[in-house]
Amino acid sequence: MLRIPARFNGPPDSGNGGYVGGLLAEQHSDLAVTVVLRSPPPLDVALRVSDGRLFDGDTLVAESRPGTFERDAPQRISFATAESAADLYQNDDLFSNCFVCGSTRADGLRIEPGAVGDGVVAAPWIPDESLPLGTAVLWAAMDCPGGWSLPSMSERPALLGSMTAAVHELPEVGEPCVVIGEGHGEQGRKAFASTAIYGADDRLLGRAEQIWIRLN
Repeated sequence: MLRIPARFNGPPDSGNGGYVGGLLAEQHSDLAVTVVLRSPPPLDVALRVSDGRLFDGDTLVAESRPGTFERDAPQRISFATAESAADLYQNDDLFSNCFVCGSTRADGLRIEPGAVGDGVVAAPWIPDESLPLGTAVLWAAMDCPGGWSLPSMSERPALLGSMTAAVHELPEVGEPCVVIGEGHGEQGRKAFASTAIYGADDRLLGRAEQIWIRLN
């Protein structure tokens, strides 16, 4: 059984998609795992895991399988550049309480990506001691920057539909990290992005590819 504590929300009443995906990825021995979200993950509810799938009663919440990547990881951006980009970050009411990118969350990751180029965003992240670092937290950190790399995210919001990710190494507490998101175009209501986290010595900590679903 898995339970998503209310702290790890994305939208106000459901789990952050990256965090939920990371919980399922922890059930796999594969380095790269693909997770497809099928329904909003409920918070503080006992969820059943069976054959890589996550259920709320009879409702399929998410399913997972070994994953592969189609693109190179986004290139590293300096910590100083990411700090400057974060000053340009503009969240809105829909995501202001998100565990990852919410600007009102004192207990969140406060990863606030701003533009550093056409379709590319970056944010600084210094992990602290407020929660244990693990696969699920790294998946969460790689979630929202992909969404904020999409054009007009505030006017045409999108939710994570699927994510393929790999965590190569965990950062140290207090280590200056950079999280990058890069948009790769759209097809209908689907939008495509990739993300990456780099550590203080330029090592690639993790990477992801995503499909986002526009709400309108």
